[in-house]
Amino acid sequence: MLNRYPLWKYIMLVLALVVGLLYALPNIYGEDPAVQITGARGGGASESTLVQIRNVLEQQHIASKSIALENGAIMARFASSDVQLRAREALMTALGDNYVVALNLAPATPAWLAMLGAAPMKLGLDLRGGVHFLMEVDMDTALNKLQEQTMDTLRGDLRDKGIPYATVRKIENYGSEIRFRDAETRDQAISWLTPRHRDLVINSQGDNALRATLADERLRQARKYSVQQNITILRNRVNQLGVAEPLVQRQGADRIVVELPGIQDTARAKEILGATATLELRLVNSAVDQTAAANGRVPGDSEVKATRDGQPVVLYKRVILTGDHITDSTSSADEYNRPQVNISLDGTGGTTMSNFTKDNIGKLMATLFVEYKDSGKKDANGRSILVKQEEVINVATIQSRLGNSFRITGINNPNEARQLSLLLRAGALIAPIQIVEESTIGPTLGLQNITQGLEACLWGLVASILFMVVWYRKFGLIATMALIVNLVLIIGIMSLLPGATLTMPGIAGIVLTLAVAVDANVLINERIKEELRNGRTVQQAIHEGYRGAFSSIVDANVATLITAIILYAVGTGSIKGFAITTAIGVATSMFTAIIGTRAIVNLLYGGKRIDKLSI
Repeated sequence: MLNRYPLWKYIMLVLALVVGLLYALPNIYGEDPAVQITGARGGGASESTLVQIRNVLEQQHIASKSIALENGAIMARFASSDVQLRAREALMTALGDNYVVALNLAPATPAWLAMLGAAPMKLGLDLRGGVHFLMEVDMDTALNKLQEQTMDTLRGDLRDKGIPYATVRKIENYGSEIRFRDAETRDQAISWLTPRHRDLVINSQGDNALRATLADERLRQARKYSVQQNITILRNRVNQLGVAEPLVQRQGADRIVVELPGIQDTARAKEILGATATLELRLVNSAVDQTAAANGRVPGDSEVKATRDGQPVVLYKRVILTGDHITDSTSSADEYNRPQVNISLDGTGGTTMSNFTKDNIGKLMATLFVEYKDSGKKDANGRSILVKQEEVINVATIQSRLGNSFRITGINNPNEARQLSLLLRAGALIAPIQIVEESTIGPTLGLQNITQGLEACLWGLVASILFMVVWYRKFGLIATMALIVNLVLIIGIMSLLPGATLTMPGIAGIVLTLAVAVDANVLINERIKEELRNGRTVQQAIHEGYRGAFSSIVDANVATLITAIILYAVGTGSIKGFAITTAIGVATSMFTAIIGTRAIVNLLYGGKRIDKLSI
């Protein structure tokens, strides 16, 4: 029989509508202004901190909606931004430097919806407010590190071949100069080194020296790798902050843009993102006299570093292992209840550590903590000058062969251990970065953008509804119902997808898909009217109208969908947001226009004797 749907199709439609409505609901509740409290230097908050915060707020007569401890952080929610700011000032005064007190926005989703996994849409920086950082990678430091590694490799190659050399020193353009006792030895070194270092340009220099400089392609690759690796590490660190849908991407040759929606206070973000802590494991040169070490008299392959107490330690320049090979790190207490950091290495790091410790049992190995900090001074361009700080935090005897995991002791306090483990777990920056630009977008501006975007959607919807109802009457009302369901499904799917973020261009994509949905209904209704003019019965006209319009709707929507996929593949940032909402909207509009409206029409007219349609 024409225009009849089986029961399962109606059940499917009802389920789709219920699920879409359920996951769209959290967007009605919005977000609460909140204050987030975490321990300084990576430490966590505790139940005693929770009690202290409650007491402070009660004493200051500041009412809170809720205060909860989750994953080592305390989130206090408030009714308005004014109360939120008052609470932050009171808590900062009471808690002092031991805690980081930051403004935040917390979803106000009811518990019963949260239990079902329902959450509001992730909003971009332009809608939610947050912080924007423009960071610059210190390429000079990255290339200096590469230069030192190259010099160390050249020394090792010459020792392996038994070619004696006098000195190895740095020269301009990140090159190295090696001096020999005579030209014959120099020529022998060039013949040995050239085929083994295709990324170096090795030439003779003067009477008895060679000059080794990095090839242009190698320098380009090193610069590109430094930026890409830092981007990956910054993304890991942003995940440690718990920010939903952050943006971390390259800008230009050596700059990185980081946008953190929902973060209103930059203190905690800067603390984690700007930190450049890493570890270097080196062998201790025990042959050097302490007095000579104190006076700086050490062999060319060694250098003097200091412990926290200022005691000199002579370390070989060769780095056994760096933080690049660390896959996981946690903080805990050792058997004497002293803080320690437990390190896990990747396969390459584990193999390197195993091979080295196997051949050096009984020798001393030091853990060097390296960090770049702001000196408080500016260069000629107004940028902060970073100072490299190095400290030997641990010297231990290699007692047995080590593998993929080991521990570091000698750390001052548990907070420092937690902070170090967090930074190492998130990754060690290849080169220091400095923040050259930062801005905070307040939630007020974000709210204004949302209001304007919703008004655009509303007026677009109203105009479409008026047109459909005036022109197509009852079928126009059916199309209107499909439009509203389409909007609910878009919001529900956007809320459900973990990788979807709504931005201002995304709202434009929603408005566009509403127009596409109207277009599909126009095609169907005009086709039905054409069939009626051709003398078809009502039931035949409805059937042929939907069947005839189907191919045109699919072709048009598939073309739009392909465009959206290409935009997502090649676009960045806001372009991707537009592409995501457009693709979702195209899929839901096809569902509501072809299946949804047909179900309503079948319910109203299917299997009935109808002489005239209100269309």
